[in-house]
Amino acid sequence: MRITNGRLITAEGQEFEHGYVDFKDGVITGFGDMASAPAADGEVFDAENGYILPGFIDAHTHIGIMEQSKRWEGNDVNEANDPVTPQLRAVDGIYPFDTAFADAVNSGVTSAVVGPGSANIIGGQMAFIKMHGTDISDMVVKAPCAMKMALGENPKSVYGLNKKTPQTRMASASILRETLTKAKNYMEKKEAGEKVNYDEKLEALIPVLKGELVAHIHCHRCDDILTAMRVLGEFNVRYQIIHCTDGVRVARQLKEAGVIPVLGPILSGSTKPETEEKSLKAPGILYNEGIEVALTTDHGVTPLMHLVVSAAVCAREGLDVNAAIRAITINSAKAAEVDDRVGSIKVGKDADIVVWSGHPFEYLSQTKAVFISGERVK
Repeated sequence: MRITNGRLITAEGQEFEHGYVDFKDGVITGFGDMASAPAADGEVFDAENGYILPGFIDAHTHIGIMEQSKRWEGNDVNEANDPVTPQLRAVDGIYPFDTAFADAVNSGVTSAVVGPGSANIIGGQMAFIKMHGTDISDMVVKAPCAMKMALGENPKSVYGLNKKTPQTRMASASILRETLTKAKNYMEKKEAGEKVNYDEKLEALIPVLKGELVAHIHCHRCDDILTAMRVLGEFNVRYQIIHCTDGVRVARQLKEAGVIPVLGPILSGSTKPETEEKSLKAPGILYNEGIEVALTTDHGVTPLMHLVVSAAVCAREGLDVNAAIRAITINSAKAAEVDDRVGSIKVGKDADIVVWSGHPFEYLSQTKAVFISGERVK
């Protein structure tokens, strides 16, 4: 299969005014300038001078686990009766027929991270999935791809208002530290050959402590961001900061940590005290400080189909246009540690490719074709 005759943006720093992409068996086999393209082998799709880009990726959503057309019946995002639930798996709650999947595909989104909500200090295991399929097992690229954690107002409001712990930020940090300490002791005893009583929660945290699984930690305010960095640093846990609303205040620390902050949801207003410093200019400011960013809709806070609108607005407000493309492609893939599979147009990667009628940041542009793993789904 070949897509030809379009402005090709690879998200790897390469652009071709008249480009093409070849793929076979769901994998990209070639790309470049049409003038140097080999003879096409098989079906050809003409982009008709549109744009060819990698499929867009959201690094933090609740699609399929918080169904957009349902009320409580389709909301499986938070198990809010225990602040520590690392054993929970998002794949066990994702409904592939959530109507939001089709909306996302039509807007050029081909994959996303899906995870539990932020009611708990440790919420559970996140999954990286494709946006098309009827069986979640077939849609999964990597599960788990991250361990969901959270600090700030959300755990406080869920438990504190019910007179349970955590009621304070001190308690939230203490619970995180205590749990990781227990998991570390459990792991070390197992590795030393000592007999331990099987603990599903602690077992789930062993890959995190070994550096095999990254933590995605929900933080809005700058003090919560620094607490996350401090506590997780004590255990050498790798992490990404999710939302990072107040990240401008800790830009130096974020840069030194080498993380890719996942900012958003961009299009929603400030809905609680910890987001009062929310700014559309934050992604651009962080980028100008030398920090690559990713973007999230936090679906269903903002519908996933508006991921491209989020990036376009950030570009309007000061984020470099190419950086904005990377924020919803390769940077999101890197944040979820699946950039070996998706996030850019590169030989050997999955053929998740979208053809646009114009530049995707132009309001009137539409998706003309969407391919996921080489299969045309629009």
